[in-house]
Amino acid sequence: MTEHLVRFGVAMEASLLDEFDRVVEAQGTTRSEALRDLARSAVVRANVGKGTPAIGALTLVYDHHVRDLTERLTELQHELGDRVRSTMHVHIDHDNCMEVIIMTGRSDELQRVADRLLGLRGVKHGGIEIVTKVGGVSHGKRGTSTKTQAAHAHPHKKRAG
Repeated sequence: MTEHLVRFGVAMEASLLDEFDRVVEAQGTTRSEALRDLARSAVVRANVGKGTPAIGALTLVYDHHVRDLTERLTELQHELGDRVRSTMHVHIDHDNCMEVIIMTGRSDELQRVADRLLGLRGVKHGGIEIVTKVGGVSHGKRGTSTKTQAAHAHPHKKRAG
């Protein structure tokens, strides 16, 4: 479903527009698409605290030598049950691992779970990307420039094999 586009004017300082144009060019996009992305991102951020249905990708980097940390991570994921859709575990080096946990649920709950996991002793770095449903189309960004979609409504063609 294609929604009707509306044209409107935007006023900003010339120096900011020059910097914005450099970003737009580096990303290989247009001003309009970049502004749409910023608007979607603002709407998603506003919806996170409202308990909107969402999907989240939580990334954790942690020291697997910290006592009971891996067990606590596993236990918390089991508590979430079928809200954990997928996980990926990567050994970075002798001491560090990265785990990516894909979760579904209310946006505020996903943020609370992320805060709980990110606050565990031994977790060195991490963040969550929460994607909420906006205007019938799923979009979302939180701290990244990668487009993601929570809904998967298009049909897949069978591959010849």
